[in-house]
Amino acid sequence: MLFDKIIYGPIHSRRLGVSLGINLMPTNHKLCTFDCIYCECGFNSPCNAPHLPTVDQYQSALEQALSTMDGCPDVLTFSGNGEPTLHPDFLAIMRVTCALRDKYCPKAKISVLSNSTQLGRDDVREALMLCDNRILKLDSAIDETMRLIDQPVNNALTVNQIKDYLRLFDGNFILQTCFLRGAYKGHDMDNTTPAEREAWYQAVRELHPQQVMMYVIDRATPVSTLEKIPRQEMEQIAQPLIDEGWNVQISA
Repeated sequence: MLFDKIIYGPIHSRRLGVSLGINLMPTNHKLCTFDCIYCECGFNSPCNAPHLPTVDQYQSALEQALSTMDGCPDVLTFSGNGEPTLHPDFLAIMRVTCALRDKYCPKAKISVLSNSTQLGRDDVREALMLCDNRILKLDSAIDETMRLIDQPVNNALTVNQIKDYLRLFDGNFILQTCFLRGAYKGHDMDNTTPAEREAWYQAVRELHPQQVMMYVIDRATPVSTLEKIPRQEMEQIAQPLIDEGWNVQISA
C-alpha cells in the first residue's frame, strides 16, 4: 500500500488517534534505509533520481489540507512511503509544519515515525526536537534479528549504533517496537523469545524512553509467512516493564 499524495487522510491510528498523514517520500514507490519484512508499503524499489516534494510544494499541500478539512486532527504524522528524515530539507519542513499547525490546529500534536537510522545528523535531531512525539524504532536488541526484520540497506548497521543514536535524546523520545515471528528466505525469525525479551528489556532500561510503544502487524505485509502476535502474549511481554514502572502502550 503506497500513499499517492504528500498529505493523506485523516485516518484513525491505533496508536495516535485521528491522524493527518504526511508523506515526504516519492508517491509512486518506497524509499527507505530499511526494507522491513512487515512494511505495509512493500519493499524498496530501485530509483536513480527519486522525486521528493519541495518545501514550497509541501507547505502548499499542508496548508490546503488544514484550511479546508472539517475539524482538526489529533496529530500530524510524518510516515508515508519510507523514512521521512531522509528528506534533505526535513528541518525546514518541520519548521513549516509547526507554523501551520499553530495557525490552523494549535491543539494538534506533531509526530514523526522514524527508523532511527538518520539520528546521527544534527539537522535531523534539531527537527525532531521541534515536534511533540519522536517515535523511534528498535525492533530487536540483537543484531541478527534486527537485520532479519528490518533488512537495513547498510548491512553493517548494528544495534549498538542505533542505541548510540537514541542516547542522544536523553530519553526524550518514544521507543517503538513491532513484535512478530515467521520465516524469510529460509531464516526463522522471532523477537518474542526469552533471549530477545531480555535483550530488549535491557535496551529499554539503558535508553530510558519516556514511553514504550509495542505493536503488531495490522495490515498486509510483503512477506506472507509472518505471524501476528496475540494480545495476551503482548501483555505478557509488557508486564515486566510495567511492573518496573515504565509507561507502556500496547497496540494489538
